[in-house]
Amino acid sequence: MWRARRIVALSPHTDDSELGCGGFLARALEEGADVWVVAYSSAAESLPPGAPRDTLRRECRLALSRLGVPAEQVILRDYPVRRFCDHRQSILEEMVSLRRELAPDLVLLPASTDVHQDHQVIHAEGVRAFKETTIFGYELPWNHLAFRGQAYAVLERRHLERKEHALTAYRSQVELGRPYFAPGFAEALARLRGTQVKTELAEAFEVVRLRL
Repeated sequence: MWRARRIVALSPHTDDSELGCGGFLARALEEGADVWVVAYSSAAESLPPGAPRDTLRRECRLALSRLGVPAEQVILRDYPVRRFCDHRQSILEEMVSLRRELAPDLVLLPASTDVHQDHQVIHAEGVRAFKETTIFGYELPWNHLAFRGQAYAVLERRHLERKEHALTAYRSQVELGRPYFAPGFAEALARLRGTQVKTELAEAFEVVRLRL
């Protein structure tokens, strides 16, 4: 059975990959996959008043360490939030370099139906850069008008718990009252997706490309 050996998760902002595929990353790491995460913006504009500008960078590193991603495999960029469109060629060139350097066999990125402007850039340029690779789109339900789950990663309770523990690192976002950081949100979504494939817990993905 096919199993990804090297995974690159493309995260528009710090926290997107943990929210969209944190359970799957925890499972993949447990199964021995080599996992890299690239976040393109620390979204310093999305912090509580008075918070240091590097808050989300520190929270992201802590969250990913809780998932088990090695520190040297976390890449943080600093593109301006909501203005990725102005930098898409630079973003594409960075992705192409990443493809040559890492040669992943699975890329995770926001799903094609994600309406956030920065997420759309990461999806479009990610597909362009990694079009010869298996690509799955993760869901962030608050950004979708519709989402078509075509692949499901079955999770054990410990994978969900690791994801939830990772998300608690984002204290700044909890303080801002982001509803997707609310206790129980990640489990409710995992239960919904699990029910669709007759298991307790799962994460769903859009299959953008599948290379077997």
